Amino acid sequence: MNRAFEQLEQCYESVDGLLSGLDEAAWATPSLCPDWTVAGVVQHLAGVEYLLTGWRPQEENEMPPFQLMGGFAEETAGMGGAELLARHRDVVDARRADIAELTDETMAFPITSPIGQVPYGRFMPVRVFDWWIHEQDMRRPLGIPGHESGAAAEMALDEIQVSLGYIVGKKIGLPDGRAITFDLTGPAPRQMHVAVEGRATPKESLDSTDVVVTVDSTTFALLACGRIDPQGPIDDGAISWSGDDEWGETAARNLRFTM
Repeated sequence: MNRAFEQLEQCYESVDGLLSGLDEAAWATPSLCPDWTVAGVVQHLAGVEYLLTGWRPQEENEMPPFQLMGGFAEETAGMGGAELLARHRDVVDARRADIAELTDETMAFPITSPIGQVPYGRFMPVRVFDWWIHEQDMRRPLGIPGHESGAAAEMALDEIQVSLGYIVGKKIGLPDGRAITFDLTGPAPRQMHVAVEGRATPKESLDSTDVVVTVDSTTFALLACGRIDPQGPIDDGAISWSGDDEWGETAARNLRFTM
């Protein structure tokens, strides 16, 4: 099985476990994703799996049928928590069966995805990222932490790390000749390095660095995805820095690269 599908299954199961214990008030709780309640996040996650189920690209660089999202949203609008959970489970089960029938040819077929023109299989880690970050969108406001470590969390962080050169070069604006290290602590620890050598380039290691930003992995992901205001974690010490103070603070306040 494609490794991303193994992590998707972890996400399916973890989200199902979270949703199983919610009352109606919890379903109406605002998530970290602007304008979406917990129910809205579930509609989104199920909606994308719904449109992917049965879809096999017929032409190179074809886009998934995202237009089906509107109909799914209409179908599920106004559903109570129990009914929406049942519909969500039906969609996920159908997608599981669909995944089992995917061929190597389909996995290699070039499609147009939210990250550009890539093979179908390359789009699947992006689905893991979407599921994992949206799960955290629900968990933090509900006060039910979980699934912050493990293979799915690592794959989601990999998707952010792919964009680290853009984050450092364009969002943070670290100048030429400087280098930065992100020291992720907590549930999914790792170190990530970027040196600006004409352009911001991720590095396996650095001989020296100008600034080290230290932050737990979940907070880092939420900041990179624009889910939380950086002032909160700065004030409570969830993110800190050493070395060049100016660029440390600039980095801490400018990690957002997507929403």
